[in-house]
Amino acid sequence: MKNSIKQILYFPITKIILGITVCFSLFVVIQNFVLKPFFYSIITDKSIADPIIIFISTILLIVNYYFLFRLYDKRKITELSLKYFPKEMFGSFIFGFLTISLSIFILYLLGNYQFFSITTTQFSVRTFTVILFAAIVEDLFHRGLILREIENWLGTHIAIVIAMLVELQHISNPDFKLFDLSLYLIWGFTMSMMFIYTKRIWLPYFFHIGWNFAQPFYGSNLTGGTDNGTIIQSKFTGPELLTGGAFGIENSIFTLSFLLFIGIAFYYLAKKEGKIVKGKLFKR
Repeated sequence: MKNSIKQILYFPITKIILGITVCFSLFVVIQNFVLKPFFYSIITDKSIADPIIIFISTILLIVNYYFLFRLYDKRKITELSLKYFPKEMFGSFIFGFLTISLSIFILYLLGNYQFFSITTTQFSVRTFTVILFAAIVEDLFHRGLILREIENWLGTHIAIVIAMLVELQHISNPDFKLFDLSLYLIWGFTMSMMFIYTKRIWLPYFFHIGWNFAQPFYGSNLTGGTDNGTIIQSKFTGPELLTGGAFGIENSIFTLSFLLFIGIAFYYLAKKEGKIVKGKLFKR
């Protein structure tokens, strides 16, 4: 009986469900019953209070995850290892930002992108902290938890496919079209390969932040959203295939091609270094 309970408790799907449920439950309780009442009582301006609350919430979610799986798995939480943190933080943020920048540069050369002025009044600190938080939710649970558990259980290739399918939850984003499926599938593949290569969430996480920040920076919509503000006041013209249309520059054929190339490059490196593995299920 005890062995059966233990098998259920440590079954990968159980761990994924419990991990997400417990981490989010603790986060929601602390944010709504501790952080918000406290900061709203001492800071009347929500435009100042909210970024602080969101930033602390981001740290809180990581801490919740760390201690839960430290107790649950009784292991080192290598996916949150800080061994190469400075390099992965700055390097991958710049990498993500430059990937979008390259698409913008090509559009500029083709005459499909015009910029008029630069202003920070339309881009708030709150927007940036939301980008930080949204990215950690996705990368901590999609890569750090779901991908890691499935790879350990069923192997790298099956884990990549499942991770790609998990990204399809984004089809509810504004201005979604059938072609947008390619973005989510390629994104899931490339982000998975970044995690699989490093076995840490930081490379995909900070690439994600750089990628998302670059879009409103250049005046583009962000995954169909128009309320993120902009820094460079600009204009996109031409076919949606090139500009990404209302969805944003990340859906441009240029950006998708760069993203796929990055994913293939990391797959090649991971395979070369023996990081493409069979899961425990197939080792028996």
